[in-house]
Amino acid sequence: MTASTPPAPPFRDPRLSFPKRVDDLLSRLTLDEKTAFLHQFAPAVERLGVAAFRTGQEALHGVAWMGPATVFPQAVGLGATWNEDLVRRVGEAVSREARAMRARDERVGLNVWSPTVNLLRHPLWGRNEEGYSEDPKLTSAIATAYTRGLRGGHPTYWRTAPVLKHWLAHNNETDRDTSSASVRPRVLNEYDLRAFRETVEAGAVAGVMPAYNLVNGRPNHVSPYLGRHLRAWTRDDLLVCSDAGAPSNLVDSEHYFATHEEATAAALRAGVDSFTDHGTDSSKIVARVRGALERGLVTEDDVDAAVRRQLSVRFRLGEFDPGQDPHAVTTAEDVAAAFDTPEHRALAQEAAEQAVVLLKNDGVLPLAPDTRVAVVGLLADECKLDWYSGTLIHRSTPLEGLYERFGAERVSFAEGVDRVRLRTADGTFLHVLPSDGAPDRAAGAEGALDPALLAGRTDLPPLTTDATGTELALVDWGEGLLTLRAPDGRYLSVAEDGFVRASADQPGGWIVQETFRLEPHGDGHLLRHTGTGGHVRVAADGVKVAAPDASSAGDAPEVFELVVTERGEDAVARAAAQADAVVVVAGNDPHINGRETEDRTTLRLPAHQERLLRAARAANPATVLALTSAYPYAVDAQALPAVLWTAHGGQAAGTALARVLAGDVSPAGRLPQTWYADDADLPGLLDYDVIGSRQTYLYFEGTPLFPFGHGLSYASFAYADLSARAEAGTVSVSFTVTNTGDVTADEVAQLYVRAEAPSVPRPRRELLAHRRLTLAPGATADVSFDVPASALAFWDVAHDRWRLEPGPYALLVGASCEDVRLSATVTLDGEPAAPRPVRERGLEAVVFDEQSGTEIVDLTRTAGDAVTPVAGRTGELLYRDCDFGAGVTGVTVSVAGEGSVEIALDGGAAPVVLSPDAPAPGPYAYGELRAALAAEGVHDLRIRLRGSLRLAHVGFSG
Repeated sequence: MTASTPPAPPFRDPRLSFPKRVDDLLSRLTLDEKTAFLHQFAPAVERLGVAAFRTGQEALHGVAWMGPATVFPQAVGLGATWNEDLVRRVGEAVSREARAMRARDERVGLNVWSPTVNLLRHPLWGRNEEGYSEDPKLTSAIATAYTRGLRGGHPTYWRTAPVLKHWLAHNNETDRDTSSASVRPRVLNEYDLRAFRETVEAGAVAGVMPAYNLVNGRPNHVSPYLGRHLRAWTRDDLLVCSDAGAPSNLVDSEHYFATHEEATAAALRAGVDSFTDHGTDSSKIVARVRGALERGLVTEDDVDAAVRRQLSVRFRLGEFDPGQDPHAVTTAEDVAAAFDTPEHRALAQEAAEQAVVLLKNDGVLPLAPDTRVAVVGLLADECKLDWYSGTLIHRSTPLEGLYERFGAERVSFAEGVDRVRLRTADGTFLHVLPSDGAPDRAAGAEGALDPALLAGRTDLPPLTTDATGTELALVDWGEGLLTLRAPDGRYLSVAEDGFVRASADQPGGWIVQETFRLEPHGDGHLLRHTGTGGHVRVAADGVKVAAPDASSAGDAPEVFELVVTERGEDAVARAAAQADAVVVVAGNDPHINGRETEDRTTLRLPAHQERLLRAARAANPATVLALTSAYPYAVDAQALPAVLWTAHGGQAAGTALARVLAGDVSPAGRLPQTWYADDADLPGLLDYDVIGSRQTYLYFEGTPLFPFGHGLSYASFAYADLSARAEAGTVSVSFTVTNTGDVTADEVAQLYVRAEAPSVPRPRRELLAHRRLTLAPGATADVSFDVPASALAFWDVAHDRWRLEPGPYALLVGASCEDVRLSATVTLDGEPAAPRPVRERGLEAVVFDEQSGTEIVDLTRTAGDAVTPVAGRTGELLYRDCDFGAGVTGVTVSVAGEGSVEIALDGGAAPVVLSPDAPAPGPYAYGELRAALAAEGVHDLRIRLRGSLRLAHVGFSG
């Protein structure tokens, strides 16, 4: 006889529902095993046949960090397509490549940390490239399309499991782990939550990642909004993955908790399920969870809730049903059919073409086939990658694209770098030794779980000095931040041993080692390496960087004389003068001056690139500016006959730009965010009150350089036959769009709304719907939108809920938020405004209508909001239409801290002033102050706050 095979446990039975299988597996895990699952790198449980699992695989516009992959346009470029179908197909391609890459390298994860749905509220944000739009409706539409592509179309099994980043109100890199975004309830509900909510409700999201920053004084990793909002929007188990190092920040930089056990417990109770901290070393997180359990700060039920949500994702990914998983990639043929396919290459080009935005055109574009073109500028022969890119398999620069399209004999090139030599104090020059025999090696080509740990090359010889030296290509990327490149194309860089070598293919890395600053010193300059902070010196064994605090004579920095052999603008002017048309390709390097960890300081182009643009324009009036950048710029468009913008377009960027310039493709990208004309138009980077500060196209009252939704075409379009009606809770709009031009082209029809008689500040116009259409010459398309009337509601702070206001609403149809072609008005039934019932409920301090000089802070470490004056200022709060009913005789305020509260009624007597007798023992030690206050009927209430006082609540009695 032979022993019978034991039956498979229920969690292996695909006939059972996922929740039942998750419960069964969870019941078989020990507490120690479950605790170990809470780290990003969950270990295998061999006794149950459960494999190891990693949360997190970057896939913002292609599979990132894990070696060669198809590279699509940056996320902001995908947003500029305004094309959900295209973006869904990009998501499908990315998820197929993730599966194929995982078949070859098990380090590739299927829990993808993408997309980023932070709204592009402020164009100086360093991570502008990662978002889709400043508008929540457009952001959620594009994000939903991408997540649907990442998820796949199978009803049960997911190809990848997308996680939205970064929850919540996160638009600054400056002090990003210690700064707090003050977000009033209207902005929270109408703006910041909205992009997340509509994407989650669409059903293709596996989870979210909290952001590093604080919101209203409380770190996002312990935010009550994870439970109150996020998990209330869906019945699915959503996995919340911390950002890297953020759990430790709760103690180390934010000082929000005294111990890591308290911090970890608070994050776990708030809803964080997977802790990304200390790289692959899970021991610290596991020890903290165990310590929290021993201290009674969390229970096994808290651990179970987190593990259950993680297991739910793993089951959906088909991990426990290898025979049932329709997305499985197991053979070499499967890999070939899913990775770097002709379809993916064509899709990368299509996406890059659709992302190009024509901002201005006085008729110079498209270029005629026989045009002699000079392509100039620092990005003219570049195909730049960003931090969240894969390694290029294919590469197309603007120069290569124009060569291909117009022929090399008709295209000339001038990069516009300054060509320099660096003379030392003894009269010799810096010299780059040849690297004969050294292999070419692109950073990251082999893949890395954490590319921040990739080391610089030490197999190449350090720089030396000699009598003639080496001519270097110098670029000033703005604010004095320089790169220096050797004739062989390699950038000067510094590795861990401190030597300066020509060793990098491109600037890059978490800490960029390829940038320098020239600092005036006597009759020359010191050369400071920004990555280490040390000055460059010449030593017997080569050129190296001195330690920043070096003081010995042997470590003295070298004083260099900068000898310029050619100015970049001179080369540009020569090339421009000999051409029929000039294309100046300008923009940014995604690793320098505006990136993760670093915000920009200005909208202006760097001075070096301004010099090149002026030189080209002076030499040839037919100058086209092609901006290739991760964010908007403020440029003098009036002086130029044509301006285009595209985000860094991935592997097909150059081909796409050339085809648009030549007219093979009519441009139809649209701006996903406002392009402001000047830095003076911008709010403070940390001012998150889009309503009060009149930010984004929704509220901005100035004149933009280019408005939200703007983009021109080589065709023209006529809008007609508008019909609008409101019935049965739906606003229905229809119209026609006709191509009145001579070429087939795309048009993006946009529908906006404006409340005509609002009782509170409402958007000047707000996007309701859009559609990208392809029309042949003379063709007409019927366009219709059905919008729920609830989409026109606003958050009524007086009653803490959404309210559709009755009255007239203007419906605006056109080609941008400012280019309105048709309009109609509908009158909606709704709920009339009602005064605040303050006699019965009092006032939560945070539900103000208007404010100045205040910020919102945490009421307690776990929940609630309070309001306090900004340091050094007097805070003003206004609450409109407060109903005191038949009358009140007293007022009570709940406050903490020191200072005073002044309360006054419009048209009333002198203000009531209340002050604590003694300062509270801490920011959360609230006490009540009482005073007489007589009021009846409806009044506006004004409150003035002074000192460090925190106001939580105002109550009334009598």
